[in-house]
Amino acid sequence: MTDFDDYAPQPGGLAARAAAAAQRPPYLDGLNPEQRAAVETLDGPVLVLAGAGTGKTRALTTRIAHIMALGKARAWEILAVTFTNKAAREMRERIEMLVGEGAQAMQWLGTFHAVSANILRRHAELVGLKPNFTILDTDDQIRLLKQVLQAENIDDKRWPARALAMRIDSWKNRGLSPGQVSAGEAESFANGKGAQLYALYQERLKILNAVDFGDLLLESLRLFRENADVLADYQQRFKYILVDEYQDTNTAQYLWLRLISQGRRNVCCVGDDDQSVYGWRGAEVENILRFEQDFPGAKIVRLERNYRSSGHILAAASHLIAHNEDRLGKTLFTDGEDGEKPTLTGVWDSQEEARVIGEDIEQLQRKGQSLEEVAILVRASFQMREFEERFVEIGLPYRIIGGARFYERLEIRDALAYLRCVAQPADDLAFERIVNTPKRGLGDATIQLLHAFGRRERIPLMQAARVLVETEEMKPKPRGALKNLIADFDRWRDLIDTKPQHELAEMVLDESGYTEMWRQDKTPEAAGRLENLKELVRAMEEFPDLAAFLEHISLVMDTEESKEQERVSVMTLHAAKGLEFETVYLPGWEEGLFPHQRSLDEQGRAGLEEERRLAYVGLTRAKRRARIFFASNRRIRGLWQPTVPSRFVDNLPPTHVEVVEAPSGAHYGGYAVSRFANLDVYGSDYSTPGWKRAQGARPAPARESRPSSRQPLTIEGEVVARSSSTSRWNAGARVFHMKFGPGTVATVDGNKLTVDFDKAGRKMVLESFLEAG
Repeated sequence: MTDFDDYAPQPGGLAARAAAAAQRPPYLDGLNPEQRAAVETLDGPVLVLAGAGTGKTRALTTRIAHIMALGKARAWEILAVTFTNKAAREMRERIEMLVGEGAQAMQWLGTFHAVSANILRRHAELVGLKPNFTILDTDDQIRLLKQVLQAENIDDKRWPARALAMRIDSWKNRGLSPGQVSAGEAESFANGKGAQLYALYQERLKILNAVDFGDLLLESLRLFRENADVLADYQQRFKYILVDEYQDTNTAQYLWLRLISQGRRNVCCVGDDDQSVYGWRGAEVENILRFEQDFPGAKIVRLERNYRSSGHILAAASHLIAHNEDRLGKTLFTDGEDGEKPTLTGVWDSQEEARVIGEDIEQLQRKGQSLEEVAILVRASFQMREFEERFVEIGLPYRIIGGARFYERLEIRDALAYLRCVAQPADDLAFERIVNTPKRGLGDATIQLLHAFGRRERIPLMQAARVLVETEEMKPKPRGALKNLIADFDRWRDLIDTKPQHELAEMVLDESGYTEMWRQDKTPEAAGRLENLKELVRAMEEFPDLAAFLEHISLVMDTEESKEQERVSVMTLHAAKGLEFETVYLPGWEEGLFPHQRSLDEQGRAGLEEERRLAYVGLTRAKRRARIFFASNRRIRGLWQPTVPSRFVDNLPPTHVEVVEAPSGAHYGGYAVSRFANLDVYGSDYSTPGWKRAQGARPAPARESRPSSRQPLTIEGEVVARSSSTSRWNAGARVFHMKFGPGTVATVDGNKLTVDFDKAGRKMVLESFLEAG
């Protein structure tokens, strides 16, 4: 541990202290003791654990300026790596402000990939390349993989090139060459040909004198491992090495850094283990956790003084993240005021959640809150639709950060194109968009033929297709595919007046093969696209017919955004990392959504801890206000499900969080906040509660069935939930619970029952999860 006594005020007269201050470089002014420790601890390995909002960028850039000012290294002898080009530009600009034009000589400041590309171009021949090699983007990579699959007679529909690209990228992120891929992993693609296809792809890249982004690190690793003299040159060249966002490094980046830093060992890594939230794209939180093992004698500097958030927000965030086991440990604090407590609000469903948040934002706006300083952070992108619909309805300007607005997303535009063709067969733009989506063997030649015939006869494309399929103008395969598609549209159109529009939409998407196309897609985005399609179908239930829905969509998509106008930011929690806002809304804190069930199923406790780190990131984006919401009912994967508050609610400290009612009356749907009411609504393990798995999805209770009179449940003076409905069970009744088994009702409080279970002991449960014993 670093001894901070060196940075504390020293004894002596005012003259002595003034003289010492005069000798201190001006760039050290304003740094707190911990930041100065990060700047001035120069010899040997250093890990700077920088909590959210603790000024780590300032400490990092000042450290570089300090190294140069002391003459410890010249600009070109310093290696500084970041994760984004934006971060690299910001770092260079800050250093230039401190040392002047000398920052321009820092030729080794950039992203991992940019620095690796620079190294590879200098030694390209040693890895079988020429210095002018091409770096392929994702589209070029997939096109090349399609060629490889075709050459090997592998069905691209069953084994998509995009899925293979994701596997190869994963292997490269872990530093694995084709020969290092295990037999088990190779079995996961094309009946065991995964590693073979990877090798063929790499061979093809060499022939083209090209690399993909993963190769920039993989080939650099090979260069260093196979050429000891080259590695030794870089180890001696870089007198100081600095790495930003170290918690986000993947295995290949970690191995690259370990090799290049073993020379002088003056390596400083800056990061926050509590903000490692990119495991899904290869980041390994273990890299930062084992820093002291990798670099014996390393000094640890903790930046815990937060300059962003108020005291109550920091206390809530710190208490939450303390429940993680895999962390080095630190506690954020502030010298500022405690401020407002984060609030916790329960609502009936996602529609009420959007309405309550919209009204709250309008109220803050009337009090002078700038919309530019307001953000809504969601766990899953499908949650955004409710907010977009509500904000358009009330005229509240908003922007989607890190993605398209809901109705502008690719999968939604495709789905709407299908529905437009059902409602209006003369819609050429919609028909052309989906005629070969999913692939039906209708290529450019077929489309050009339809266009030419349609223009000549002055008829829409679908009518042109209807005529041409009865002729020999096309080859049999495309003619058959087009004939089947026309028949499908005719059949769907006949159901417009008899089938509810949301059911018709689901039928169209399923029978057209569009939904299945995304089910077969193995990219990380596919699951989100399927959720969005389900959300689209759900949205249609609120309209009287298909025509009304499509008209509504046209009006929503026609809403123009003014660049000068203040707008609320809506984004996922992942996209929010690194940002800050005066007011942050955190909706959807429910089991299965946040933490996300997929993370729990695929990664177990590691997935749960990353989800908790994501919650921590969300809370620490807020400067003055953090407002958490959970709903009692939510549509997930197209089905209404009763929900319970997230276990993360259970991790919040009651003394620093205020439980409030929604303006409409806090429709908790019978659920109390578990931490505050001491309910055992889920087990201590990371998986979905057993009762939830057993029950599955159920229809949402009708909104009209809400109890009209609710009495507050008070725990230690705080209103937690409301419920006065009469239970069908009486004390002494024998009941059965899917998780806890048989038991006897002890007491009844509305729809909440205290039950003495034969094996599980006394539990407070909701009557809706009980059956007659």
